[in-house]
Amino acid sequence: MQIRFRRIPALIFLFFTGLMVQWNASAAPIQPAAERPETYIPYLKNKSVALFANHTSMAGNEHLLDLLIRHDIKVRKIFTPEHGFRGTGDAGEKINNSVDEKTGIPIISLYGNKRRPTVEELKDIDIMVFDIQDVGVRFYTYISSLEEYMIAAIEAGKPLIILDRPNPNGFYIDGPVLEPAYRSFVGMQPVPVVYGMTIGEYAKMILGEKWVDPNKIKSSGKGFNLVVIPCANYTRSAKYVLPVKPSPNLPNMAAIYLYPSICFFEGTVLSEGRGTDKPFQIFGHPLLPDTLKAFTPKSTEGAKNPKLLNQLCYGWDLSASPEKILQELDGQLQLKWLIEAYRLFPDKDRFFILPAKNNYQPQEIFFNKLAGNSTLFHQIQNGISEEEIRKSWEPALKQFKEIRKKYLIYSE
Repeated sequence: MQIRFRRIPALIFLFFTGLMVQWNASAAPIQPAAERPETYIPYLKNKSVALFANHTSMAGNEHLLDLLIRHDIKVRKIFTPEHGFRGTGDAGEKINNSVDEKTGIPIISLYGNKRRPTVEELKDIDIMVFDIQDVGVRFYTYISSLEEYMIAAIEAGKPLIILDRPNPNGFYIDGPVLEPAYRSFVGMQPVPVVYGMTIGEYAKMILGEKWVDPNKIKSSGKGFNLVVIPCANYTRSAKYVLPVKPSPNLPNMAAIYLYPSICFFEGTVLSEGRGTDKPFQIFGHPLLPDTLKAFTPKSTEGAKNPKLLNQLCYGWDLSASPEKILQELDGQLQLKWLIEAYRLFPDKDRFFILPAKNNYQPQEIFFNKLAGNSTLFHQIQNGISEEEIRKSWEPALKQFKEIRKKYLIYSE
């Protein structure tokens, strides 16, 4: 049964999400592009539309699909990313196709057997729209889905409109830059872990740098054109608070801020907090000292079979107010927790999750896919200090920042 997003009073909506939309008494409130229909509805009038959306595709307290239908826009197909249209699927869980019960619009999953629409699926489409709330971290797969959707638009010769949204981690740039040999769906382009761009800026960059080169993609038409509808009143320094959790295991701003640092534990045998009420805010393992924080991962919505299910773990609880988390991070991706967990783990040969087969390539180690290289893996193993590791990132980060400047829409 497919849920429908209906209008609900704004105060009730905010109460149930447990989050507040950021605003500043001295400045106009930030408006994601979806909340500015006058800027994109004219493109869509009398056109057959394909919509890439999920539960984050809200325009105030109204879902974008409802807004488009209310404006008599002909939405023919809906495409969805990891976690599905409802946003409740587990990380990595295959999402099946479905149909919206109220409208009969087909909902096609692009996370499972395929990653992009086919030319045939776009044959009856005039224009494509993308509206998803990203979190500004390379291994968060929504930007990979964006790239695949762009390729589909190029192949089918269809114009693509991106409704831009603020980046909640957009105020800094940090982490290792991905090396091409480690390209995967959790990192497709040579960008750092935290890249400081909105999805609209990111799309402009991968097109402008020819990381997605229209000339190298078999295209059945020349109608492709990228249009980015910008947010209003957004600046890079803004600490934008999401009105809806972007995925099941990023339930609050503390988790969103910690995610770039804590997600590395997904490549280790440690729990990263899935199956608890503090995902990406608590992490640990049964073999760590029992003097640390105790917790037990359970089966929950969005984490039906979490790592170390029903096992008593010991580790670190980083949960705090968003303000305290930001102070702790100090504008950087932090490696100190990963380094300390490795130091205390008694069986270091089992710390990282390795392929089952004996002969494997470094690119097959999931931790290396997250890092975007095999260097960090060896640096942790060899006890290299965080300061030295950070210095090794600097040349590639400097080069990326120069590339990035060309595609920025919003002020720093």
